[in-house]
Amino acid sequence: MKLLFDTNIILDVLLDRKPFSNEASFLLSKVEQSEIAGFLCSTTITTIHYLVSKALGNQAASRHIQSLLSLFIIAPVNRVVLEKAASSKFKDFEDAVLHEAACHAGAKYIVTRNPSDFKHSSLPVFGPREFIAAFELLKNN
Repeated sequence: MKLLFDTNIILDVLLDRKPFSNEASFLLSKVEQSEIAGFLCSTTITTIHYLVSKALGNQAASRHIQSLLSLFIIAPVNRVVLEKAASSKFKDFEDAVLHEAACHAGAKYIVTRNPSDFKHSSLPVFGPREFIAAFELLKNN
């Protein structure tokens, strides 16, 4: 199951943002256990480093980035991804880039706390709770 994680899901775990961190932590544990092939957009890595370094310091940010790089497949952002994002119907360019990077890298799903921001997605988009329910259903069938 190839799942691209939106930046907000990763930040929920790293910054322990309650009440969102429990579901996000569960999903990341499935990546750690190799039950989910987890993808992150390359721009997510830079955004996370910036925000985590502001909240927890540079050393903690660097440790978290190393951990993420060891767990996740990185969906690159290149000219093709940016051009497709720029010509997409997405209102938010960052979301468009994440979506196009997911498509280009071969992810099959996107999980985000803001599914409504991805209404123009060609991939199925889930909130964390919805994806957990779908994951459990698929796993049991």
